[in-house]
Amino acid sequence: MTFPQKDPSALLSDDEREAAVQRLQEVYAEERISYEEMDQRLGHVLTAKTHGELASALASLPEEVSAPASTIAAAGGRIRRRGAWRVPRVLKVGSAYGRVRLDLSRAVIEHPVVDIELQLGTGGARITVPRDAIVDVEGLSTGWKDLRYKARPSPRPGGPKIRIFGTMGYGRLRIRHARR
Repeated sequence: MTFPQKDPSALLSDDEREAAVQRLQEVYAEERISYEEMDQRLGHVLTAKTHGELASALASLPEEVSAPASTIAAAGGRIRRRGAWRVPRVLKVGSAYGRVRLDLSRAVIEHPVVDIELQLGTGGARITVPRDAIVDVEGLSTGWKDLRYKARPSPRPGGPKIRIFGTMGYGRLRIRHARR
């Protein structure tokens, strides 16, 4: 995750702090910093109040290795993924005329955050997310029909964060949490 340049005296949001913690954990998991360094930097991130303090805690971290995006595309027809399929960190889904069905309820999700970019013309999409997932649809633009999603009142901690963004033309997107 790249952190944009902001006013060093501006206060941090919880999402920015969470992203910084995640970045430190990823760098440590890749064995690019020691446990001691991760622990020390984590302490600075958790006590940082401003962007300047956060920047100093993240200074000189090794460059981020960007995850390659996987693409599923079809001009017409259906796109369907279900069962125990491996969900990439970044998934791009494009369809001009067909329906899209993504079932992540039994999928193998190895990343704490999954980005799903939708580029759909006509035809609806249905995405089933794990029961404990947190869903973010702030970056989604719908044209003709609306989005149908009811967030869980109190998601359990530890679930993946699914960020869904992109554009939908004439279809409806329905997102639901798995029942089990």
